[in-house]
Amino acid sequence: MKISQLLEVTSSQFAAAGIESSKADAETLLGFVLNLSRGEVLAKAITGDEISQSDLASFTKLANQRAERFPLQHLTGLAYFRELELFVGPGVFVPRFETEGVVQIAIDAVRSLAKEKPVVVDLATGSGAIALSLAHEIPTAEIHAVELSKEALEYTAKNFAKYAPSADLRQGDLADAFSDLDGLVDVVISNPPYIPDEMIPIYPEVHLHDPKLALYGGNDGLDLVRKVDQTGRRLLRTGGTLIIEHADMQGEAVRELLISSGWHQVRTHKDLAGRDRAVSALKL
Repeated sequence: MKISQLLEVTSSQFAAAGIESSKADAETLLGFVLNLSRGEVLAKAITGDEISQSDLASFTKLANQRAERFPLQHLTGLAYFRELELFVGPGVFVPRFETEGVVQIAIDAVRSLAKEKPVVVDLATGSGAIALSLAHEIPTAEIHAVELSKEALEYTAKNFAKYAPSADLRQGDLADAFSDLDGLVDVVISNPPYIPDEMIPIYPEVHLHDPKLALYGGNDGLDLVRKVDQTGRRLLRTGGTLIIEHADMQGEAVRELLISSGWHQVRTHKDLAGRDRAVSALKL
């Protein structure tokens, strides 16, 4: 079977299953099976190359799983985030594209310090996407991260070993983490669980496969945001910056929460789609 035909059939299969990125997913999954980049897959499709029977069998099995809405990242074992290729799988939250912009807020805040060794803490690090992006893009930063889930940490530890083996990764609750860093941190950033308990995420990949510990944040979705608020006030030095990602409908609520808690220069940041995505604030 020609690769071009296989991509067309699989894209249609994925589209019929409700997968919005049907074409890209088909190309990525085939690239995984053939150990090729998407660009190389497309080049072989253009030149009329065919796929072997053994590779076709492997691909068909994975494609059927993807059509059943298994996350693409669980099938390949990899998630791409900014400049990183992260290990992921069942038990760890798959990092989202929207969070890449939240990381940029932290990078800008750290770079504005002009400090030789800025101290950054990532609360509820999950796969390590946020902490490791900061470590990778600001090599002089001192990075600390905490994650509660032991299942997630199996992946997190591998990602830290790959990108930042000297960074500080701990297992524990963000509410009482890093007591040894109280008042010493320049930037605290978190993408905490923020979905209200009674809300079911739209995408099956999320509500069926992402760990519930990484999704749900209490009745209003803000239980963990409140803990990040408290921990951030404890950890940050005077003048330090807090950055919290939240759902697009939570911008006003998170902003009011931080203002009432005594934070200054509380500001909402929008994502590339123009939706409220994160809040930053200063400790003065």
